Amino acid sequence: RARERRARFVGKNGACNVAHKNIREQGRFLQDVFTTLVDLKWPHTLLIFTMSFLCSWLLFGMVWWLIAFAHGDLDHGTRLQRDPAEGAAGAPPGFVPCVTSIHSFTSAFLFSIEVQVTIGFGGRMVTEECPAAILVLIVQNIVGLVINAIMLGCIFMKTSQAHRRAETLIFSKHAVIALREGKLCFMLRVGDLRKSMIISATIRMQVVKKTASLEGEVVPLNQIDIQMENPVGGNSIFLVSPLIIYHVIDKNSPLYDISPVNLHHHEDLEIIVILEGVVETTGITTQARTSYLADEILWGQRFVPIVAEEDGRYSVDYSKFGNTVKVPTPSCTARQLEEDKSIMDTMPFSPK
Repeated sequence: RARERRARFVGKNGACNVAHKNIREQGRFLQDVFTTLVDLKWPHTLLIFTMSFLCSWLLFGMVWWLIAFAHGDLDHGTRLQRDPAEGAAGAPPGFVPCVTSIHSFTSAFLFSIEVQVTIGFGGRMVTEECPAAILVLIVQNIVGLVINAIMLGCIFMKTSQAHRRAETLIFSKHAVIALREGKLCFMLRVGDLRKSMIISATIRMQVVKKTASLEGEVVPLNQIDIQMENPVGGNSIFLVSPLIIYHVIDKNSPLYDISPVNLHHHEDLEIIVILEGVVETTGITTQARTSYLADEILWGQRFVPIVAEEDGRYSVDYSKFGNTVKVPTPSCTARQLEEDKSIMDTMPFSPK
């Protein structure tokens, strides 16, 4: 009976399949408010964006209303609104309001919006009668600038997050295992769809699987780094065209004892590939991730060429990006291939 495949640690789109539960120190998220806002989903971010401005307008609208009420501007404004002649006659001699044309909370709220978003004063304006009103005007302008900086910065960061650039970094759907230079190699293809390059791009690979120590300790997600090779040497890659990145399966490799017969019996095997680099146009560091389970690794396959020279320039056919062809490959482990050199003599391309 086929055993159920375990959950992925990293999805094909690079998303980490990890749920954080029972976090007791929730206050730590409030110590980094900006990052928390950026990490929120768009509906929550837009709700906070709207409420931050609306609440500040309402708060300072109430302050302006209280200033007008304490100074008597509301009574004078009500009489003037009801009967301009009576209001002028009934007003104290030389009466100057703190803020002109405020006669209700609605007008105070409208004045609060005008102050904070600098729409421009019309019939409502601050006079020199009340120093407290001038102080509130200064405070509200400063608070408005702070809210603008935080909210607009948050929106900018969400629209320019590094993972957006990673959407155009692609990996082959399947990985393959085949011979290269007489050794079994694990291979995958990576490419960049944009013309703007990823500077100082590096690639690394990890095997994630369940392991147990000699003392009986079980590690459900043990991450093991394995050495990657690429055509330009080292981990740095020049990703101007799609590249085939490969790992030589030697005695230091976690894949050393895997054969095509038992490959699909390793339900706990997952190979994670991580590509990092700096976006040329923005200078932001980006990271693209993918993973391969045992049933996504094709034994005895090789990627077809997709780069050809046409009219004095190189052309890349992305329609064949993940295409593979069968090639002669020993049906044995890398350990057996290394210990028994006669296996290579059975290969059709082996020199006689």
